[in-house]
Amino acid sequence: MSRPPIPSQHEFSGAPLFQRLPKLPPLEGTDPARAPQDAFRLAIAAPLSEVLGTPLMDTFLAVAPGGKEADFKVVLPRFRLPAKVDELQDKVLSSFQPNEYVESVKKQGPAVLYTVNKSTLVSLVLSTVHALTYGEGAAIDADGQKQPSYGSNTSGRGKRIIVEFSSPNIAKPFHAGHLRSTIIGAFLANLYEANGWDVTRLNYLGDWGKQFGLLALGWRRFGDEAKLQADPVQHLFDVYVEINKLASEEGGKGEAIHDEAREFFKGMEDGKPENLVEWSRFRELSIEKYKETYARLNVHFDEYRGESKVKREQLESTMAKLRDADFTTREENGALLADLTSYKLEKAVIVRKDGTPLYLTRDIPEAEERYEQYHFDKMIYVIASQQDLHCAQLFKILELLGHPWARKEAGGLLHINFGMVQGMSTRKGTVVFLDHILNETKEQMHEVMRKNEVKYAQLEDPERTADIVGMTAIKIQDMAGKRINNYTFDWKRMFSFEGDTGPYLQYNHVRLCSMERTNAEDGLVLPKEDLDVSAMHTDQLITPEALEIVWLLAQWPDVVRTASRDHQASTVVTFCFKLTHAISSAWEKLIVKGQAKEDALVRLWLYRCAKDVLGSALRLLTITPLERM
Repeated sequence: MSRPPIPSQHEFSGAPLFQRLPKLPPLEGTDPARAPQDAFRLAIAAPLSEVLGTPLMDTFLAVAPGGKEADFKVVLPRFRLPAKVDELQDKVLSSFQPNEYVESVKKQGPAVLYTVNKSTLVSLVLSTVHALTYGEGAAIDADGQKQPSYGSNTSGRGKRIIVEFSSPNIAKPFHAGHLRSTIIGAFLANLYEANGWDVTRLNYLGDWGKQFGLLALGWRRFGDEAKLQADPVQHLFDVYVEINKLASEEGGKGEAIHDEAREFFKGMEDGKPENLVEWSRFRELSIEKYKETYARLNVHFDEYRGESKVKREQLESTMAKLRDADFTTREENGALLADLTSYKLEKAVIVRKDGTPLYLTRDIPEAEERYEQYHFDKMIYVIASQQDLHCAQLFKILELLGHPWARKEAGGLLHINFGMVQGMSTRKGTVVFLDHILNETKEQMHEVMRKNEVKYAQLEDPERTADIVGMTAIKIQDMAGKRINNYTFDWKRMFSFEGDTGPYLQYNHVRLCSMERTNAEDGLVLPKEDLDVSAMHTDQLITPEALEIVWLLAQWPDVVRTASRDHQASTVVTFCFKLTHAISSAWEKLIVKGQAKEDALVRLWLYRCAKDVLGSALRLLTITPLERM
C-alpha cells in the first residue's frame, strides 16, 4: 500500500460491530462510522443535549478529552444556562443511562466526567481500522488495488484545490527554500486528498526573463553538451555563473554582454524561433532532472507551468485593466503603482518606467487563467515568509479587479508560509544543490546501516533503503516544528535512531513488520481480508499499555482533520512520535511470542493496526514506510 489514506468512493456504513451498537443521530461534520471518537462523543452529546436543551452541535463540540480523571468531560458553564452548575450536574447524573458506548458519569468541579465502555472502545477502534484498511471500507485505486482509508474523510468531496509548491528557478540552485516548499506543499496536497478534495499539484517554474538571455550567451561560450546531458541543472548553473562573471566586469565588455542578453530575451518575447528552441531545450532538460529529484523525495506534480506560459495578450490585457483601475497611480518617471496603503499593504510597482511588467504583474493573469481552467474552490501558494507582502498584494489586487474567488471571506486564495533553513550545506561547509545534500544524506545513512551486518545482508536494495531513510531524516527534521519557525539543519541529530527523529519512526515501523513476519514463520498467521474480527478476544487488551495505543489509533481521524485546519505537518509528526512512544512502552509487557494463541493473536492484531496507522501517517507526510532496514 503506497498511498496516504484516501476516502473510499463507495458508502461505508461502519464495521459490523458499529452497525450493531446503539444508533447515533446524524450530525454534519461527523462520521462515526469512520472516526471512533465521533461515535463516543455523539453517544455522550445526544442524551446530554436533550437533558440540557442545548443544540446537538454545541453539545458535541463541548465533549472534550477528559485527561487523567476520565475519558471525556463537558464543562457546563460554557453553555451559559440559567440554572446553577450543581443543579445541572445533578440533572445530568440522575438522567444518565449506561449503554454499550458509555458506562458511567460523575461530577467534578464545573464539569461532568464520562467513562466509556473499554470493551466497546477496543473492539470498535481495531475493527474500524481493519475494515478501512483491508475490508469493505478500504479505498480502491485505479489499478483495482485496496488502499488504506482509515483516517480519511469526505468533507472536501466535490471541491477542487490547486496547490502550487516547489517552483525552482531554471539554471539556479534548487536550494533549501525550494526544499521546504516541496516538502510542505507535497504534504498539504496529500492532506487535502485525505479530506476528500480533488487536488491538482502545480509547479510554477521560474523560466522566463533576461537571465535566459545571459544563459544563452553563456552556453555559446562555456557550454559542454556532454556535461549538459549528464546533469543539466548543475551545468546550466555553472555556465550562468561564468557568464555573470564576464557581465560583471566594468567597462564596455560587461555592458555589451548585458545588451546582448536583453536582445536575446527580446527575441524570446517576440517569438523568434531559434531563441525559443534553445530556451525550450534548457527548460525541458531541467524539468527532467527535477523529476528525478522529486521522485527521490516521493513527490509528483500534475502540471508544470511557469512565467513563460503567461501569454503576451493576457499580460497586455492585465496591464490595460491596471492602468484604468482606481487604485493605481502613475509616477513621474512613468512607472505604474498599485496604491494599497489603505489596506496596510504599501505601494506595489506593477509596471516599470520602461513599460515592462514585474513578477507580481505576471502573477495576476496566471491566477486568472488557473481559475478559468480549473474553477478551483481554493488555491494555495506554498512560499517562504519573505513573500508575505507579495502574496497579500497579489490577493488584494485580484480582489480589487473584481474576482469573487479572490475575496478574503471566500477563502479561495491562501498563502502557506514558512521560515528558513539555516546551515543547510554539506558537512564541508559549502552550500550546494539539493541533490548534493540528498546524496550525502544517503551515504551517511548507508554507513550507519552497514554497522549491523546481519540486518544489512537481508536488504534487497541497500542503496534505495539508505536513500529512503535519508529522505525520512530530512523531512521529519523539517516538519517536526511549526512551519513558520526557522530551524537549523543538524547533520548529527538527523542521523540518530534514538529520540524524535525520522530514522526512529522508520525503525518502529520496521520492528512492527518484523514482528508480524517472524510470528508468521513460527505459524502464528494473522489473516488480512479474511480475518474474523468477531472471534478476536479484545477484552484481553484492556490494560494500560494497550489502551494507550488504542486511544491514539482512535485519534488518527481527528489528527487528519486538525492538520487540514492548521496546515501544520507538525500536527501529524507529533502524533507519529506519540504512537511510537506508546508502542515502545507496550513492547515488553504486551508480548506476542510464547503466549496462548488467542492472547498472541489479539496482541498481534493491535500491533498490526498500530503499524497500519503509523504507515498511513508516514505516507501522508510523503514518506515511504520501510519493512526492513
